[in-house]
Amino acid sequence: MKNQKNNLMIVAIVLLVAAYLGFDFKQKQNTSSDSQASNTSRAVAVDDQHKIMQAYQQQRSNVQVQAQGVVKAILPDDNEGSRHQKMILKLENGLTVLIAHNIDLAPRVEGLKKGETVEFFGEYEYSQKGGVIHWTHHDPRGKHIDGWLKYQGKMYQ
Repeated sequence: MKNQKNNLMIVAIVLLVAAYLGFDFKQKQNTSSDSQASNTSRAVAVDDQHKIMQAYQQQRSNVQVQAQGVVKAILPDDNEGSRHQKMILKLENGLTVLIAHNIDLAPRVEGLKKGETVEFFGEYEYSQKGGVIHWTHHDPRGKHIDGWLKYQGKMYQ
């Protein structure tokens, strides 16, 4: 009887240890895949910053890009024609771009502050001052790829 009790205790301990190790392995897998996704996103942002710099240097426009930058300035809205929220972002490569976010088609980025990071997916247009990113919203006609802005974890499109 005592041996049976000891054997049951050993089996229970082995099961608990196995369950714990399985859980720990799963947690490490999830952390690893989250890290890989973050690294992939980071690689896209760095690659597209290079793409933006190249488009600037070659004075090219109509280039679809995804990157991020730090808010350098928040400008007054442009209310002529379609209304646009405007901000200047400084990219890691040193280039500054104007974001012209159509607030007739997409929500305004709320609580925007200088020094904060904004991610974007839109179309780059060359200008001597660094360039403009527009089409950071959905296309109601479905003829242009949908863009977006992401600020503090929230998507604006």
